[in-house]
Amino acid sequence: MNPHPPSRRRSLFGRPVLTITIAVAALVGAGLGGIALAQRDDDKSARWSAPTASEPPVAGSAAPVEESAEVESITLSATGDIIMGSAPNKLPANDGEGFFDSVREGLESDLVMGNLEQPLTGDTGTSKCGSPPRPNCFAFRSPPAYAEHLKDAGFQLLNTANNHSKDYGTQGYRNTVAALEKAGLEHTGAEDQITVVEVQGVKVAVVGFSPYEGANDLNDLPAARAVVKEAGSQADLVVVQVHMGAEGSDKTHVKPGKELFFGEDRGDPIKFSHTVVDAGADLVVGHGPHVLRGMEFYKGKLIAYSLGNFAGGGRTLSRDGVLKYSGILHVSLTKDGEYAGGKFLSTYLNDNGVPIRDKKNERGRKMVDQLSAADFDETAATIGDDGTIKPSA
Repeated sequence: MNPHPPSRRRSLFGRPVLTITIAVAALVGAGLGGIALAQRDDDKSARWSAPTASEPPVAGSAAPVEESAEVESITLSATGDIIMGSAPNKLPANDGEGFFDSVREGLESDLVMGNLEQPLTGDTGTSKCGSPPRPNCFAFRSPPAYAEHLKDAGFQLLNTANNHSKDYGTQGYRNTVAALEKAGLEHTGAEDQITVVEVQGVKVAVVGFSPYEGANDLNDLPAARAVVKEAGSQADLVVVQVHMGAEGSDKTHVKPGKELFFGEDRGDPIKFSHTVVDAGADLVVGHGPHVLRGMEFYKGKLIAYSLGNFAGGGRTLSRDGVLKYSGILHVSLTKDGEYAGGKFLSTYLNDNGVPIRDKKNERGRKMVDQLSAADFDETAATIGDDGTIKPSA
């Protein structure tokens, strides 16, 4: 287990944000009733410090909304895998300034989320690849200051439940958390961590899953149900971020059953996604295969099985064939969790791994539409020429 104390944070619009950690073993064994929040004593260096009164609001946030104000729906945006570079020799031009310029406008929404698939840390001396690094092993890191590039792009919440967040050990992960919090960015992904943010008067709980140690385990379905149910008790809406599925250009299709990658159990994407929706999730955002995958509606909830490679700065991610296509998912939800519309904006990686809006060709959109129809039939999402996402007729 990896418990965190509950910690009050600034909301996206000036009100508190509550990050809650629960004991899943207790949830599974005794129901949701008597859960005690566990104190975390081993991670004091990564705890959040309140911003000063002069600190500017989070980039991309709207004007404060009165507590009594009601909105018909809020819009969430999400991306796939984000690697801004790999220090010391594979960092982007201009030290990352302007890295997200092409996609900044496309990211804009009430809550902007991304999957941060690298630590933001200096060299901790504990690279998972050793020193010198083992062949065919990849450990990525960017300077902690790169959290400001994420903030400047408009990101507000980053998922860390993935296979690269601890490339530089536990200390590298703690440094990442500290860098994100220093920049005023929310995060989720640690085991049992539920991050609740308030967006235009609507409480949104975001929970990250992966098959890796230190994160909520996507292969432990009873525990997944428990943490999602607890998230639902703390918020109006529940968003699941999940790193699942085998990798590669030939892994675009979603099929029933487990997916393995070099012996790793990367979960059963369909079974997991349906399980968390049954438990109360209102949106499932998938990433991990490094390619786009289809989308479906299950019980009225949108499941995006993979959003692909959003950023691979320093040429850290392959740009061959379909591996370079990605996109930005927009989903509007009512406070009650009803789907109120969605849109998919295509992006691609340029030769340097920088994300670029693909307004002219919209190749990602076309790809997701075709994959959805091929893999899900009656439950498939359809994506119109304008990017609008709807259930199949």
